[in-house]
Amino acid sequence: MTFKIKFTPEADGQLSELERNPSKKAAYKAILKCLGYMETNLRHNSLQTHEFTSMKGPDGEKVFESYAQQGTPGAYRIFWYYGPGRKELTVAAIIPHP
Repeated sequence: MTFKIKFTPEADGQLSELERNPSKKAAYKAILKCLGYMETNLRHNSLQTHEFTSMKGPDGEKVFESYAQQGTPGAYRIFWYYGPGRKELTVAAIIPHP
């Protein structure tokens, strides 16, 4: 099943900031790869997608965490939820793991 990916204004800004920052080139590339997997195969092993119970979507949706990077300090994660429409995902945040 394929999904259309939408971004909250916050996530869109985070992605744009990574794109503009030359020192984050590897992270930006990994995020684009992760988003590609999310569009086509949410069960891809490298995503390690799981529910993130500390956060809810704007209408109480379950939020999920997918790994864009692994094994690096400050590895980036993508937080997202299903909707607003069918076959759509909304990316809420793209942030480094604390």
